[in-house]
Amino acid sequence: MRNRIKQLLNKEEGFTLVELLAVIVILAIILAIAVPGVGKIIDNAELATEKNQESIVLDAAQLYFLQTENHGDEVTSTTLKEKGFLEDKKMTKVYTVTIETDETTGKETFNITGSDTTASESGSGSN
Repeated sequence: MRNRIKQLLNKEEGFTLVELLAVIVILAIILAIAVPGVGKIIDNAELATEKNQESIVLDAAQLYFLQTENHGDEVTSTTLKEKGFLEDKKMTKVYTVTIETDETTGKETFNITGSDTTASESGSGSN
């Protein structure tokens, strides 16, 4: 019995270098697959944020044009914040909303453009 306990205690086990390298290779493969996927998720989230901001600014601009008699045909997100139509939240861009009225039908079209120092994006909405 005593010899058997000594044998169990003296038995040294561990991982070989090959086993450790195999685990590292497997982890590297998993990372190579996962990292581009995470990048796409981040890009999609940024795009969704911009679209949501455009929608919010467009709604605020439509409300501004309805409630303001002498509004002209253009308003910026900065003006909308100053006039209380938008909350002072962090926007990724400065948006400009223009209103165009079709003379024959009277239909109003709202166009929104966003600009910052690096890029410009556009979208449009109708009322």
